[in-house]
Amino acid sequence: MKIQFGIGRKCINPEVPISLAGYFNKRMWNKILDDIEVRAVVLKDGDTTAAIIHMDILSINFKLYGCIRNAITAAGITGFDEKNLLICATHTHTAPLTANDPNSDVYNEFAGKKAAEALKDALANFEEGEIYAGLTKDSRFIFNRRYWMKDGRVVTNPGKLNPAIVRPEGEIDPEIPMIAIRTAAGIKVLFTAMVNHTDTIGGCGVSADWPGFLRRAVEPKLAPGAMMVPMVGASGNINHFDVSTDMDQTCYAEPERIGKGYAETVLAALDKLAPISGNGFSVKTRVVTTGTREIDPEEIANAEAIIAKYPDIDVDSPESVKDLTSEDLAKGTPFALKYFAKALLAIANKPLKPSFRLHCFQFGDSTILGSLPSEPFVEIGLTVRKGVNAGKLCLITSHGNMNGGEGYYGGYIPNPWNYGRGGYEDTPRSSGYAKCTSEALIAGWREMMK
Repeated sequence: MKIQFGIGRKCINPEVPISLAGYFNKRMWNKILDDIEVRAVVLKDGDTTAAIIHMDILSINFKLYGCIRNAITAAGITGFDEKNLLICATHTHTAPLTANDPNSDVYNEFAGKKAAEALKDALANFEEGEIYAGLTKDSRFIFNRRYWMKDGRVVTNPGKLNPAIVRPEGEIDPEIPMIAIRTAAGIKVLFTAMVNHTDTIGGCGVSADWPGFLRRAVEPKLAPGAMMVPMVGASGNINHFDVSTDMDQTCYAEPERIGKGYAETVLAALDKLAPISGNGFSVKTRVVTTGTREIDPEEIANAEAIIAKYPDIDVDSPESVKDLTSEDLAKGTPFALKYFAKALLAIANKPLKPSFRLHCFQFGDSTILGSLPSEPFVEIGLTVRKGVNAGKLCLITSHGNMNGGEGYYGGYIPNPWNYGRGGYEDTPRSSGYAKCTSEALIAGWREMMK
């Protein structure tokens, strides 16, 4: 299948003081470990045009999404709206915080302008290529991070070599779908999707995490000027921690190990990519609306009791939050209990109605690049890939579009059966969406593909 395409990229390293994202505490960036980027790919077949903007950022929240759309309009770029523009993120935890920081608005404006510049470059450099696709796998770096413990609870990240671990709560997805655009010079665009979390470094250095190492290792092996787009699949309950070892897995050497390891797997599979069957490029989209996380009166009463029990603990203190981790919640430390109790009451007092836009870009008869919002659990991605789109090669990117709309800045999307078992991801603070959200998203995908 032939397609017209264009690519563009810009550096989005911060230029103002701003906290890095993804943790409870403020982490003001103090160095650039490696560059973070925004990448744009425009796809055109006949009257159908679509674009993908892919960013090395934690998530695409409402404010950042708006800044990108406004910058595109200000740049005089037309032909793109929410129906044919997919904006998604790698979820790196060493990129600027795009909400709730004094300089978030400044950074969002900057990142939005860079996204528009990348899109403009893509539109100015059209060429023709052929779509290839294939599938490989690599299970070396992925683990379900929620574990059944001997006391019957589920705990997130229970610690390495913890003798109380019984087994993982869920599964993993080691498959790596690959979609390439090949020209006479070789592969010019390569999309991949690994199901793994991008939180391997810690600290205050800016980095694209392992997707950056992956991209930098693969791109020199492709055609001159090629772009790799390393998407991150449904990995809300997946990470890189191997609890059977005591190796240090929070350091800058870890993303290099993982990224270069994935690169070996991808490069070995490039020769096995095959031209896709059928003709035509199509775009489908659907909006799924759910609700705010349900909180019953007993949960509210328990939260109020916890807050009353620890009147001297200041959960709004930046200094106090520095020591808060998901392990603290598992242990039930007073600070963690009060922090999450306060978050529960905030959700209960401000109900919202999140709205998610799904995208499906289909190439020919059998190849799909699609989106899911926020941080869906791996089983949701597997259901979309293997159930809804059975018989097709389906590449899914998470963190697609606005993470639920105004007032929402991301959050986990567990399966219905995960709630109440324990762990970090299903708390109201970490998952402000209704418990039916995973089912609604899967139903939305089914409707979209009819």
